[in-house]
Amino acid sequence: MAHPYTPILIYEDNHLLVVSKRPGEIVQGDKTGDEPLSEALKGYLKEKYQKPGNVFLGVVHRLDRPVGGLVVFAKTSKGLSRMNALFRRGEVQKRYWAIVTARPPKESDTLEHYLVRNEQQNKSYVAQRPDRPGAKLARLSYRLLASGDRYHLVEVELHTGRHHQIRCQLAAIGCPIRGDLKYGAARSNPDGSISLLSRRTTFVHPVSGIALDLTAPVPDEPLWHALSGE
Repeated sequence: MAHPYTPILIYEDNHLLVVSKRPGEIVQGDKTGDEPLSEALKGYLKEKYQKPGNVFLGVVHRLDRPVGGLVVFAKTSKGLSRMNALFRRGEVQKRYWAIVTARPPKESDTLEHYLVRNEQQNKSYVAQRPDRPGAKLARLSYRLLASGDRYHLVEVELHTGRHHQIRCQLAAIGCPIRGDLKYGAARSNPDGSISLLSRRTTFVHPVSGIALDLTAPVPDEPLWHALSGE
């Protein structure tokens, strides 16, 4: 019997598996008990390659549940340890696309805030003072790609990796992400997603040395197609 899960496959070789996560999927198991993407992909690989035993699949990084787009997994322990090292050294470039509910104050800018994470609320806040306990520096750059009547498409490049960083920092400049009730959007998206996409990732393959430049498709939704022109 074929495994029911079919990933949106972006790249695969002996060491790495890159998929475009659908909003609502969780990368790793959490307290909800829902099947994580990592387990669904193990089932997919087991079926695809007719593997008799357990399938190794290492989680390299996460993506918030309501967010879609690129997620990198490792199919070998060598791939996992080397990808972890690339992330630690900041050698993985990640770009996100976000549909925001207000036009940003500038066409492009670099934002710096100090963020404090509230574990109970699963939310981050901008600290009023940088010396507040637990405050961590968050930096990102954005540029405006397109504008419609009510919504705007921005590209974001992260320079740090803080909890809910893009969501919190864009909201802090008055541009909450469409559908993101937690950070100030007026209404939710029908499917519970937020309009944030892990769009592009570039890095040098840690085993083969080949430069990879991977892109996720935009969600199949009229607003995404209209703003992105895809």
